[in-house]
Amino acid sequence: MSEVFDGYERRYCELSANVSRKCSSASLLVDGEEKSKYISEIKAALDEADDLIRKMDLEARSLQPSVKSMLLAKLREYKSDLNNLKKELKRVSSPNAIQASREELLESGMADTHLASANQRERLAFSTERLNESSERIKESRRVILETEELGVSIIQDLHQQRQTLLHAHEKLHGVDDAIDKSKRILNIMSRRMTKNKWILGSVIGALILAIIFILYYKLSH
Repeated sequence: MSEVFDGYERRYCELSANVSRKCSSASLLVDGEEKSKYISEIKAALDEADDLIRKMDLEARSLQPSVKSMLLAKLREYKSDLNNLKKELKRVSSPNAIQASREELLESGMADTHLASANQRERLAFSTERLNESSERIKESRRVILETEELGVSIIQDLHQQRQTLLHAHEKLHGVDDAIDKSKRILNIMSRRMTKNKWILGSVIGALILAIIFILYYKLSH
């Protein structure tokens, strides 16, 4: 679905319901300033509704074929509803609207009155249904957004824990490196001491050998 189309749709349903109510109210008024104000407001609302229909049409045609066909079908209903509203405005704005309504009632009887009321109720019900559908879509979108946010928070928490684990492991490795360096230094010191001891021991052994040779030579010569 298209959030842009949904926004236009919600606004159109609001306008349709509002225009229907104002037409009903205006039809009960005699020609005068108050009725003129109602008619001006209805015309402005219908102009906005026309603009919304054009925008919905452009938006629907820009979408994928599967979505476009469904939205264009809904748009046909809105266009029909808008034409009915324009006819209602034309009837209400007629100079003899009240007299015409009275004559129509006399000619048609109360059945037509009930039919007109039923049509208005149907239009209001249609607009209310569309608003409810739009509200449900908004609720569903909010639910998806909340679930996405919760998932994002969970992922961030997991990444934070993994980061802490990696930092801890890095600290341990750093400690191991320090221990290895320290062991190397100790081994180097021990190696140098062993080499030094070897030289000392070799020197002692050499001195002892020289001493023995000197003693033997001295004995043999005497």
